[in-house]
Amino acid sequence: MLLAYPFRVLVPRRAAPEAATSVAVALLLLAGSVDLVPPSVVIALAAGAGATLAGLRLSRLASRRGTDPTPRAAGVLLDAAVVAAGLTAVVLPLAGIGHTLAVLIGSLVVAALSTAGLYRLPGRSRAAASVRLRWLAESTGPAVGLALAGWLLLPPDGPPVPVRLAAALTLGGLGMAALNAFAGPRRRSGAALCRGGVLLTVGGLVLLATLPSAPADRVALLAVPPLVFGMLLVAVGAAHAADDTESVEPVAAAWPRSVLPAAVLLLASGVHLGAGRAPDRTSVLLALAAVPPLVLRELLRAGDASTSVRRAAHRRPAGRSLRHRRAAPGRWPGTPEPPPERALGVPEGAATATGAGSTWSPDHSSAWSGLSRRPAAAGGGDRAALLDALAAIGDVPAPAGALLLVDLHGTEGFGPTAREDVLAEAVHRARAVIAPDDLVTGCTGTGFAVVTAAGPVLAYALGTRLLSALGPPYRLAGAMLRVQTSIGLAEVSGAGPADVLRQAELARRRAVQLGRDRVEWYDAFLEEQLVRRLDLERELPGAVARGELDLVYQPVVDLTDGQPVGAEALLRWRSPVLGTVLPAELLPVAEDLDLVGELEWWVLDRACRQLSDWSVGARELWMAVNVTTRELTTPDFVQRLAAVLAAYGVPPERLVVEVSEPRVAGDLSTVVARLAGLRSLGVRTALDDFRAEHASLAQLRRLPIDLLKVGPELVGARPDGQPPLIDVVVNVGERLGVEIVAEELESSTQVEGARRGGCRYGQGFALARPATAERVEAYFEEFPSASR
Repeated sequence: MLLAYPFRVLVPRRAAPEAATSVAVALLLLAGSVDLVPPSVVIALAAGAGATLAGLRLSRLASRRGTDPTPRAAGVLLDAAVVAAGLTAVVLPLAGIGHTLAVLIGSLVVAALSTAGLYRLPGRSRAAASVRLRWLAESTGPAVGLALAGWLLLPPDGPPVPVRLAAALTLGGLGMAALNAFAGPRRRSGAALCRGGVLLTVGGLVLLATLPSAPADRVALLAVPPLVFGMLLVAVGAAHAADDTESVEPVAAAWPRSVLPAAVLLLASGVHLGAGRAPDRTSVLLALAAVPPLVLRELLRAGDASTSVRRAAHRRPAGRSLRHRRAAPGRWPGTPEPPPERALGVPEGAATATGAGSTWSPDHSSAWSGLSRRPAAAGGGDRAALLDALAAIGDVPAPAGALLLVDLHGTEGFGPTAREDVLAEAVHRARAVIAPDDLVTGCTGTGFAVVTAAGPVLAYALGTRLLSALGPPYRLAGAMLRVQTSIGLAEVSGAGPADVLRQAELARRRAVQLGRDRVEWYDAFLEEQLVRRLDLERELPGAVARGELDLVYQPVVDLTDGQPVGAEALLRWRSPVLGTVLPAELLPVAEDLDLVGELEWWVLDRACRQLSDWSVGARELWMAVNVTTRELTTPDFVQRLAAVLAAYGVPPERLVVEVSEPRVAGDLSTVVARLAGLRSLGVRTALDDFRAEHASLAQLRRLPIDLLKVGPELVGARPDGQPPLIDVVVNVGERLGVEIVAEELESSTQVEGARRGGCRYGQGFALARPATAERVEAYFEEFPSASR
């Protein structure tokens, strides 16, 4: 039961069979590698388990009810393919027609059934012929490299040379095709996942046909992972493809298709040379065969870059018109100019007014899938110009370039004319740092966009230069106005213009969330973070009413005798949708939604109730609760807290209110008054996250606190060889009558350092981990004499 719990937590229920099968296959491989189980038995059991589970998954797809018969037909064909693969690995070698021939026949059957199933699968890729030709040209070189790796790794004493060469070439082609499926522009789609699974399955069968088939030969176990996991991916991908409704194609991941073949070839070469084998004629010919495709790829890329430059030069007059448009002081872009718009491909009569106040403005409250795709009701000319400029770069087969969305913050309290003055000055400053061929166009009412043909690294450097250029104050109505800048960067590398715009907007929003005055580069992880943030903002309101909040408690220990003296209440949000959410992720969202007060008073109420339950017998333990300065400085905080203590009959001295030291400086005088009010009530106070800096030590004298909590960085030795700073903090604490608590202690060395440094109390994983109230109660029972 205890071993099953982490498995249930880490693995989603619907993926549990696949996870269990993967673990079982891994154990079988381990047993076969040490000769505990014959390799033939390992192959039969593993292939049978994978085919059975994948077949069951696909049979559900085949029997799914609905108006569209296409997914059902795909499920039937793919189900037959994985069953055939399992039979090929288990049964056909037992037929009297020879191991290699039997498996090759089965591989052809699997390939035929899989091809038919993939053709009927919803969401399959339908790239244009030119795109497929380009992918073929770019994939040939790495595929030959993988074939060379296969030739070097396949045992030389196995099948005849022609069969071995054919197997190596087949494995190289299948491997590169699988990489294209898993790293291509539709790599997140179910169809791509299913296609990659088919390729792995067939590749595993080819390995099984090529590797030695002797019962005691363990080399054949190399065919098991691609075979089994390929079948599982076929089932998972087919199920996802049947439910796929997203039509957006993300940017292709370029590095796996370039790095992984080279890494595999390097590893294969090392193994080959390490075995004492010299390169033979075939390996030399394969190495030479990889050169022409690589040269062709570079020539095609050079031609694409030249085409991109010519197209950018063709649109340069339009870009300059957009950069220079300003007819009167305080107005940008000002009077409409039809020629630039027509040069950028905007239809005649379509949204000629492009003032900053009427340009495209995404609805930030909409779902992420709709971001940056909906034009404003009026003034869509700038957005059309922007999309057209992105299309000019994206039309080439191997595009390169980037989009930077620049947003200015700090002009919200001024009128539209003043905002346009600031925007015009910002555009003027931007023109001084961008390249002559870069395009600038309006994008939002408080910002603009830059389209550059530079690569991603140079584009990021351009973003940092824009931050520096836009940072100095702006003169506005005789005063100097400081603004903040957020820049979102997205690459133009195969995605459509609308997708590039969406990605840049996501990156810009991330820059805003992280504090502004920064450049954020779009990637898939960033989008996952933003989607996660949106889910948090959607689910958090009402979490208190739904009973989803919980507290865990971490004991605080007296370092002199090891006795527990109290505990700190730590908030957990047990969301049925998002799982367990910790305060580091929860509180920033709560602050933005103005829900911190609701959450903190729930924590205070629940902690005091628990403290009342623990106040039984001779034990006198304290309870520490974290409070933000925003809530602490409310006028009625002390009175409300006194009412909660009275409601549960908790002595005030048993409660410790903690406030974070980095945040008290913002309203120090009010914080001092509230802490003094709490101490007059009898409640003890603590300063958390203390930093041994000059400013922190100076304001420490003003704060009426009883406990000072420091991190482990003050306990250990300093890099410069000086004594730990904990000595200074302890000396100051003794002079002020403050006890020191060393927190986040995660090793016995840190515990001993805190004890030697003079810390009275300790807290951290090395002493006791956070746990539920019942477990902490049981922990306290082990120390019957525990007191404060």
